[in-house]
Amino acid sequence: MTSHPNIVFLFPDQLRPDFLSCYGAEFIDTPNIDALAIEGVRYDRAYSGSPVCVPARTALLTGMNAIRNGVTDNLHRVRSDYAAAGIKTWPQLLSDAGYYTAGIGKMHFYPWDEHHGFQHRVICEDKRWLEVRDDYYHYLRKKGLRKLHGNEHDGYFENKGAITHKLPWEHQWDRFVGQEAVNFIDTYGGDGPFAMMVGFPGPHCPYDPAHDIPWSYDPEDMPDPIPEIETDTPVVRQENIEANERPWNGVNYTDFKLSHKKKIRAHYASLVKGIDHEVGEIVAALGKKGILDNTIIIFATDHADYLGDHNLIGKGSFYETCMKIPLIVRVPGKQGKVSKALVELRDITATMLHFAEVDIPSNMDSQVLPELSITDAEPRDRVYGLLTDGWMIYDGRWKLAKYGTGENVLFDLDNDPFEQTNLIRDSSVSADLARLDTELTSYIMEQYRIAMHDRLVHSGDMSQDAGFGREGWSTQFPSPVDFAI
Repeated sequence: MTSHPNIVFLFPDQLRPDFLSCYGAEFIDTPNIDALAIEGVRYDRAYSGSPVCVPARTALLTGMNAIRNGVTDNLHRVRSDYAAAGIKTWPQLLSDAGYYTAGIGKMHFYPWDEHHGFQHRVICEDKRWLEVRDDYYHYLRKKGLRKLHGNEHDGYFENKGAITHKLPWEHQWDRFVGQEAVNFIDTYGGDGPFAMMVGFPGPHCPYDPAHDIPWSYDPEDMPDPIPEIETDTPVVRQENIEANERPWNGVNYTDFKLSHKKKIRAHYASLVKGIDHEVGEIVAALGKKGILDNTIIIFATDHADYLGDHNLIGKGSFYETCMKIPLIVRVPGKQGKVSKALVELRDITATMLHFAEVDIPSNMDSQVLPELSITDAEPRDRVYGLLTDGWMIYDGRWKLAKYGTGENVLFDLDNDPFEQTNLIRDSSVSADLARLDTELTSYIMEQYRIAMHDRLVHSGDMSQDAGFGREGWSTQFPSPVDFAI
């Protein structure tokens, strides 16, 4: 591999690792994603610290956790003038370093056509954003087609969002994104180093495989969901129900039967299979262009999907089946390896900068991924969860989650991997609980110390500044922050 490798970052939305055969799924075959794992490093303990769409993506974009970057729920955004505060996104940093940067597909930016450092964009946004006039909208319009809400399909409400889409596979969201990624490689792949992020809208709900896909899955072959412990987080579940009743989805999950969950899982598996197909097309395009051996491929997702586990749907808490994600890094010349290191989604950011020989800014708390042959990075010893309505700490065994509902849970994942026994009131583990609670509180306090970096008046001490003492003093705003202070 020569210096300044290309970087291809494949990023489906809401993908569970246990729906990939390389992570042990026996009911589905994902050979193209598996091939990346065979040739690269597969991380078995990778987590999304802020497992909701926009917070997860913003942590990745900025290399900063959700408190530092100020985006802790889906209605927050990164300021368009963020760079004025001395903060740059990873696409901007790579663009500055001579990379041609491309964002293909779903990025979930506000506004949706913002670039945030990407020089080239082909946009195919969230499957629920029917009013967005993105490139996919115009593609469909030229074909005499349009975006369709799930509720325009038979069985949408009865099957809890699991439908067969009216549009053929040829014109589906993920197919469009995969083809546009191939087009980018064909057109620009030989022009010098590039960094391309490919955001697939699937397998996010609605669970809507096309009617003519060449594969299908039997609901009876799907694994059973993890049972709900009704005394653990009933208010979290009620909020999950209410959120999904809003117009973006419109489905009521109060009565959520096993048959519903199995059907959803079968449809979800079909979407995963479709993404695997697109991954194969993209890798083949790299090979055809003669640049595969100088391209690093990263495969991950923003968060997972309960798919009925704990009687929940979608995402939004710190249960394993929401925040545990697939993460694979294929570095040319590196043979298959499985890492048990504790890693976080936003560690991809520092890793991409490292590959590109770009210094990692001091504002980032992203770390280079460990166990790659070209690094000597250390793994994390903690993963922290940060959302508007919840905080979490996981030390590799014990997980403490505290929710704005007032519900708190403590799980020993070594002995309870499916999170079925809440130990929050178990006196035998009170010392572990106290330790975790103290660590979590201290961590959050430290993050708030620099959370207002884009509103600082001054980075240091103004008490000895004669200029500040005079009438008419003004400050640069936003004030560039020195994160070493």
